[in-house]
Amino acid sequence: MLSVAIPKGSLEAQTLRLLKQADLEVKVTSREYSPRIDDPRVGKVKILRPQEIPEFVEQGYFDLGITGKDWVEERGAEVVEVADLSYSKIAEKEGSVKIVLAVQEDRADDRGGKEIKSAKDLPPQSKISTEYPNLTKSFFDQLGIPVQIFFSYGATEAKDMMDGIVELTETGETLQKNNWRIIETILESSTKLIANKNSWHGDAEKRREIEEIRTLLSGVVEARGKVLLTMNVAEGRLREVVSVLPAMKKPTVSKLYEQGQEQNYYAVETVVSKGEVNILIPKLKSRGAEDIVEINITKIVR
Repeated sequence: MLSVAIPKGSLEAQTLRLLKQADLEVKVTSREYSPRIDDPRVGKVKILRPQEIPEFVEQGYFDLGITGKDWVEERGAEVVEVADLSYSKIAEKEGSVKIVLAVQEDRADDRGGKEIKSAKDLPPQSKISTEYPNLTKSFFDQLGIPVQIFFSYGATEAKDMMDGIVELTETGETLQKNNWRIIETILESSTKLIANKNSWHGDAEKRREIEEIRTLLSGVVEARGKVLLTMNVAEGRLREVVSVLPAMKKPTVSKLYEQGQEQNYYAVETVVSKGEVNILIPKLKSRGAEDIVEINITKIVR
């Protein structure tokens, strides 16, 4: 059985939603110290700060964890990246975030009044506030620029007394509202499913359980934003209908049972993007599709 760490805070709601959609619902009440997942593969669940999860997974306190790539990199944790879950605080799918270096909008180089357009324009010993001291140090070390790093315990964007900040952003809106201007992207990050190396490489049973959990979670992520369309089409209109269908591979076409019909009919099924359904359905109808049904998909397992 697996021990699993899931993130508290900004990723918590999306993570709990993902697990529920994967039929791995996390159950917790105010009277319980530890949550649980009613699944024979999961023995222990803890909700922890995402900053802590990489190290706890690396050290074997947990077999499996969900956290951001940013925290894996910041902690320098040696873990196995099992899957990219591609969601963030706001976005259920394709939710990447960035670790960025920003300066105040009107910030200029004190040495000559030149506008600061990149990290290379910052003078030595600039004061940088961040929750990512290791990533920040590594970034400036590579540039050969010595800086003073001040660890931030939150609300980094409020620290306008600094020469710059290194901060996580999804849309950049909060930074802009606080008069910060992004000048560099240090890292692009998304949510990762990570595993302990020994659990992945050294325990066949745990490896199988981890792979099964990955299949369920990845299946949900893959299905997001997609729907299944089914329809009936007369043989004479089949080619015309199929020609306008976008499909993951090819649409499924099967002949319907004939019972005194004047012409043959076929059932057609295909997976399409939810975003194009409102345009596609009228187009299909105009080309002869009948009995069109749109069905939500919970998982797509490749």
